[in-house]
Amino acid sequence: MHYYSHTDINLKTTFKDALLASLANDGGLWMPSVIPSFSESELINLAAMNFSDCAAHLSEYFVSNQLNNKTLNKICYDAYNFKLPIKTTLGDEQNPNVTSNSQDYILELFHGPTLAFKDFAARFMARCTSELLSKSIKRKTILVATSGDTGGAIGDAFLNQKNINVIILFPKNGVSKVQEQQLCTIGNSYSNIQAVKVNGTFDDCQKLVKDAFSNKSMSKKFSLMSANSINVGRVIPQSFYYLWSSLQVKATNPKLPIVYSIPSGNLGNLTGGLLAKKMGAPIDRFIVGNNANDPFVRYLKSGNYNPLPSIPTLSNAMDIGRPNNFPRILELYSNNYENITEVCKGFSFSDSETEIHIKKIFNETGYLMCPHTAIGHLAMIEYRNKNRTDFIGVTVATAHPSKFTENVDRIIGHKTEMPDTLKSIFQKKKIYNTISPNITELEAILLNSIL
Repeated sequence: MHYYSHTDINLKTTFKDALLASLANDGGLWMPSVIPSFSESELINLAAMNFSDCAAHLSEYFVSNQLNNKTLNKICYDAYNFKLPIKTTLGDEQNPNVTSNSQDYILELFHGPTLAFKDFAARFMARCTSELLSKSIKRKTILVATSGDTGGAIGDAFLNQKNINVIILFPKNGVSKVQEQQLCTIGNSYSNIQAVKVNGTFDDCQKLVKDAFSNKSMSKKFSLMSANSINVGRVIPQSFYYLWSSLQVKATNPKLPIVYSIPSGNLGNLTGGLLAKKMGAPIDRFIVGNNANDPFVRYLKSGNYNPLPSIPTLSNAMDIGRPNNFPRILELYSNNYENITEVCKGFSFSDSETEIHIKKIFNETGYLMCPHTAIGHLAMIEYRNKNRTDFIGVTVATAHPSKFTENVDRIIGHKTEMPDTLKSIFQKKKIYNTISPNITELEAILLNSIL
C-alpha cells in the first residue's frame, strides 16, 4: 500500500509520511493507492468482531508495514474504549442494540471523551503518530483549524504526547460556549496544547492552516502536521465505523437496502463512508445533510461546484463554505458526476427547520438531538418521503446535544442535564491567545510554541 497525491498519481509516499506531512509536496491530498475489498465470508467474520478488533484488522490494510499487527491492536483497543451504540430513534437507553422491528436507527458517535464523532479519528491518529515518532528526536507541531469539535478531540487525543505541540485555531463567535470552554481548558500554561481564537470565520482559520503548509519555509521550520481532514490519517479511521455498523444492521435486516444520512461540513465523514462502501460495506447510498452552507448539496443537484464564504448557523460545526474533502470524493469516483449522484443525495435546511425538528422529535419521543444530528435526520426523512422503495435508514449522530446546551435548552424550553465530563470543564479557567487571520501573527504563535 502506498499513497498518491490526488493531483499527481506519480507522486507517492508511505502511510507514515502521508500522516506526518499531511499534504503532498504539490499541495494535493493523499489518497490510498488500493482500497481493500472484502468477500462475503470475510465480511461475515468482520461482523462477528467487536468494533476495536474490526478497526485493527481494517487498519492493517492502510498502515501496511509501518506498524505491526500487535501494535495496531493495542492502538485500537486503547483508542476505542467507549461504546458505539446503534439505537432506534426512540432513544431507548435500556436497549441500545439494533432491534428488528424498526426501520430507522441512530448511530451515536458521540460517546468518546469529548462527546463528538471526531474522537474516533483523533484518537487513532494520535496513537499512530506517537508510535511512529517514538524513536524520533524531532518535534512535530500539529496545526489544526476547528469549526467546533475537531479541536477538542485533537487536543484531548494528543494531550501530553511526547514530541508533539498542538495549536488549535477556532473562529471568534463561531463555536458554541461549551465547545469554546472545552477547547480552552484542555491543557494548561505548561502543556503541549494551545488554543488560539481567530477574529474571523472558520474559513479564515482553515485558510491560515493551508497557507502555513504551502509556505515551505514555515512548514519546515516548525515541522508542521495537520490534524484536519486534509490529513488522510483523519479520514481512514472514519471508514471503520461505517463498515462495522452497517454489517451489524445488515445482520438484523438482511433483505432491505441500507441508507446512511450524514450531517456534513468538510465532507471527511462522508469520505470515510464512501471508502467503507468501496470496501464492501452493505450501504446502498448516502444522504448528505447541509445547513445554509451547502456547496456539496448544490453540486449534487446541478453538477456545478461553487464554494461561497461561510455564514454562521445553529449547526456551527458545518459552517464551511469550501469543504476540504470534495477533491477526494471526485477522485474516488474518477470525477464522474453521474456515479457520485448515484451514491449520494443531498438536502439542505435552515436554522428554523432545524429548531422545529429538534423540538418535534424531543416532544414525540424524548430523544434529544444536537443541531447537526437534526439536520442529518431531516435529510433522511426528506429522502424517505421522496423515495417509494423500502429501506433501512441510519442517521449518524455526530455530537452530544449538551455541547450546544444554550441553543438546545432554548429550543425545547427547559434546561437539560449536562454530562459530568462537560460539567467539569466549567471549573477550569480558559487559556487562549487571540490573533487576526494573518499569517504573520500565526507565525509568532508558532515560534512561541517551540521556545
